[in-house]
Amino acid sequence: MKPIVTLTLNPAVDASSEADTVHSVRKVRTTNERFDPGGGGINASRVIRELGGRSFAVFLAGGDSGNVLDGLLDEVGMIYHRVHTQDATRVSHVVFERESGLEFRFTPTGPTIRESEWRAALEFLELLDFEYLIASGSLPPGVPKSFYVHVHEIVERKSAKLVVDTSGEPLKAVLEQGAHLVKPSVGELESVFGRSLRDDSEVENAAREVVARGRVEILTVTLGRDGAVLCTPDLMRRLPSPDVPVKSAVGAGDSFIASMTLSLARGKAPLDAFADGVAAGAATALTEGTELCHREDVEWIRKELDPYL
Repeated sequence: MKPIVTLTLNPAVDASSEADTVHSVRKVRTTNERFDPGGGGINASRVIRELGGRSFAVFLAGGDSGNVLDGLLDEVGMIYHRVHTQDATRVSHVVFERESGLEFRFTPTGPTIRESEWRAALEFLELLDFEYLIASGSLPPGVPKSFYVHVHEIVERKSAKLVVDTSGEPLKAVLEQGAHLVKPSVGELESVFGRSLRDDSEVENAAREVVARGRVEILTVTLGRDGAVLCTPDLMRRLPSPDVPVKSAVGAGDSFIASMTLSLARGKAPLDAFADGVAAGAATALTEGTELCHREDVEWIRKELDPYL
């Protein structure tokens, strides 16, 4: 199996810490600080490697923070290619407040990307040989909303499969142009349809509508604590959210899409791959801050889902 390529246009140096109480104005003393390489595609690559697969991460990064990101990727043994940008990579921060049990997430919009920079990423993708490409995360300022459409064209020329996890206008463009697998949250799908999807039947009907257009082969809709929905031309299934103590939601969606894509690449049927994705998302929720899932947790949670298949 060829390495799964991941693409991240808006990566981050992800910092996380804990505090007794988060106050305004006064200094907030933090503990348990950690730094991780972050951003949708980079997180997906980390999870693929954790689950025994091979990945190759392509991303845009610049400035001193971009150099820090390189160092963090080197520490975890990631294989990657960095497209250098003039402006610095964003630094995000997650703070867990022990008093309330709440998590505060501070996420910058990201640097402005020049046309020559995002085009360089596309040109590099043209050089690669792959069967699956995961394009995941937000698009930073300066990148056209149609960017993932250009990625789709490259993937099609290679007779490969595109997996997309994004939101807003870029998501709408992908649903119109097409992809093998797309994973919106219910809120992101509501944004595309311009209406509230208030119950299970409305979510399922919206998913069927997307797949019936013939542009998207597999659509999964994550519902947070209510689980997730899988829709293909031949199948509509829902799985509950595994009952695990949630410590942090950071990276859960990235873990979901990474695990599901890896399983599809290994030849699993969509329903089994879907369950693997749900398990990885739940396993990431077990970890603190910006830490992602552990293989042993994914495996035992996956077994808990067997009765629902």
